[in-house]
Amino acid sequence: MSDAHVPVLLAEAVAALNIRPDGVYVDATFGRGGHSRAILARLGPGGRLIALDRDPAAVAAGQGLEDTRFVLLHTAFSGLMAEVRRQGVTRVDGVLFDLGVSSPQLDEAERGFSFRWDAPLDMRMDTSQGMTAAQWLNQATEEEIARVVRNYGEERFARQVARAVVAERATRPLATTRQLATLVAGAVRTRERGQDPATRTFQAVRIFINRELEEIEAALPQAVDLLCPGGRLAVISFHSLEDRMVKRFIHSQAEGQQAPPEIPLPAAALRPGRLRRVGKALRAGQDECAANPRARSATLRVAERSELPWSG
Repeated sequence: MSDAHVPVLLAEAVAALNIRPDGVYVDATFGRGGHSRAILARLGPGGRLIALDRDPAAVAAGQGLEDTRFVLLHTAFSGLMAEVRRQGVTRVDGVLFDLGVSSPQLDEAERGFSFRWDAPLDMRMDTSQGMTAAQWLNQATEEEIARVVRNYGEERFARQVARAVVAERATRPLATTRQLATLVAGAVRTRERGQDPATRTFQAVRIFINRELEEIEAALPQAVDLLCPGGRLAVISFHSLEDRMVKRFIHSQAEGQQAPPEIPLPAAALRPGRLRRVGKALRAGQDECAANPRARSATLRVAERSELPWSG
């Protein structure tokens, strides 16, 4: 397995897990194994690491990481709880998420995630199942396309993009990344400095095709359920939609149960928060951003499982 790919905020994320040599940890987004190797380097002989990835290419790359303390499973992280328990584990000391599309996925033209090359319009993280981006764009209504581009890409010209897609496919089906990028460039009237006009549309379609936000929503509560008292949750996000979800989730879990305004209850009668925030959100430094431009948008948030009892 190549060590060429270095994850964003690698040292910070692994340090945030506060690794115990004999602990049990989950790398919920294996990628090319950068985080997993760094975690294993800090574990002792009695430690254990369970890694997940929905991408068959990532799982294939991970076969080169041979370590008796390590197992890599092909699954989306919404299956976190079931897969960890299938390994005979009921509690873990830390869970790490590195959200969004990985650099290898972006750099492999045939995956169809990037508008930098002309390639089949696929965009599936798990290429063994599900609908491709091309299949969806060729059958979705104009309203559905506009809603996805607006909600997941925060694109001001979502309606114009959707109209252009529908007009294009009336002449010929959408099939390639270049085809989509070209028609989006014609529909987006103004562009942000340094950003390709297709950026937001490609992000939106990718998020929708892979149900990325639904995966996050399903996985975060499972991670907290698995954490033992003092266990750490570390999440790296790369765009505002992801980070907003993570921030709100940690806040809600730290806040605990709230009494209805019309029924004042003593604090002792309310369930306490399951998490406490650890430090402030971290972002990549200038050196890392210069070496890896993708790091500019990365945010790391960390929380720790409360020692207080909580059934749920």
